[in-house]
Amino acid sequence: MIAGMYEEDLAAVLLFGIILNFLFSFLFGWYLSLNIGVQEMLLTKGDKKQPSWMVFTLIIPYVKVGITLYRVAILQLYFLNQGQSHKDFWIYLTEESSD
Repeated sequence: MIAGMYEEDLAAVLLFGIILNFLFSFLFGWYLSLNIGVQEMLLTKGDKKQPSWMVFTLIIPYVKVGITLYRVAILQLYFLNQGQSHKDFWIYLTEESSD
């Protein structure tokens, strides 16, 4: 037993998490590209590097799903509900903060 689960059950949960991760990430990227446009996304992409801890989310697929859902919530609650565009959100995600 690993983490209170049999190995087969743990493998099934991890596989489901990986599939869910790719599904949510793909759908979110597709949603943004439909609303912004791929060419526009490439032209307005900033130079922000991914945080070093992001590599560890590959080990735990559900963390990556959570991060994607967090980004969806930020898009909806902070940007779209305040009248900003999908492009403003894309720039926010890819620009280095000026703090």
